[in-house]
Amino acid sequence: MNFPLPVVDVSGTPQEIGAQYGAQAGQLIRDNVAAYLERFARAKQLTPAMVKEQGAVFKATSRAHWPRLADTLDAMAEAAGVDADLIYAINARSELLYGSPTCGTPQECTSIGDLRNGKTLLAQNWDWHPAQRPYTLLLVTRDENGHEIAALTEAGMLAKAGLNNKGVGVCVNLLGSANDGTPGGVPYHVLLRSVLEADSLSWATRNAFRSPRSASINLLIGQSHQDGGEIIDLELVPGDGGWLHPEDGILVHANHFESSVPVYDTIKDWGGSSLFRSARARRLLLEKNDILTALKDHHSFPLAICRHVDPRDGEDISETIWTVLMDLDALTIRLIPGPPCEGGDGAEFSLR
Repeated sequence: MNFPLPVVDVSGTPQEIGAQYGAQAGQLIRDNVAAYLERFARAKQLTPAMVKEQGAVFKATSRAHWPRLADTLDAMAEAAGVDADLIYAINARSELLYGSPTCGTPQECTSIGDLRNGKTLLAQNWDWHPAQRPYTLLLVTRDENGHEIAALTEAGMLAKAGLNNKGVGVCVNLLGSANDGTPGGVPYHVLLRSVLEADSLSWATRNAFRSPRSASINLLIGQSHQDGGEIIDLELVPGDGGWLHPEDGILVHANHFESSVPVYDTIKDWGGSSLFRSARARRLLLEKNDILTALKDHHSFPLAICRHVDPRDGEDISETIWTVLMDLDALTIRLIPGPPCEGGDGAEFSLR
């Protein structure tokens, strides 16, 4: 299959999955860890020793709350020849880079859920630093219990947007709140993976809410079903959370809070495109009835739904590096190199 990024397809127990992941993507994992160490140093003045120290804390919380996922990460680190504490640190890269109220809210990602037309569809533009694009991959895992997952992620991490063979899928957006910086949380990308470990929408929400958090995160989660699918959006902060339901079969989210969760939204200190992106994407969906058209929108270019680099952002430059389209009924994930206005049709992977 001619795919636009590496596909790591592994199977077995959590330890076997981790060992195969580390063996197949070892160089990419090592390169990604090195890239993040440089970024942590530039952006946050964190030395490698400081990163390892924080990674060890996240390792302990991952082991306590998600031991199977910790087994995977530990085995992957060993096979890739990387200190495990560094692996946990990059799975918590959002906390390390943005996990305090003074860091601001990165204006990244627009997520869409669509229940119309007899399908359960999830999609998003993943906006991130373009220097990280070379370290992305599609991780496909098939465990000893028959649970299969396909997730876009960065090398050494467990998940970003993805879906599983039970028809559960998730998209993700960064949020910023005054609660951020609370110690003792499960890493951002381990929490994401826990949602994909669920076999139903009910358990996906249980997994997300029951995981302690150090930073705010938004999860748009869906599940297909023969009698009709469902989607829900969870706005999770350290110690609290809110939720949103579809209207007219559509649910859209950007990088600000829209539920009634009682927390100070730090986007109020920064402003930005998030304040109109979700409303605009919803309106475009109702007008055009096409998800990809909405995700290619350039209003307020370059800081649009289809995001392009704005050099005025300095160290935090960002663009849409991947567009993700998931059909939870067909169990397919389509990945388009971003920005989507330039990426063509991309390629599709199916869990069937």
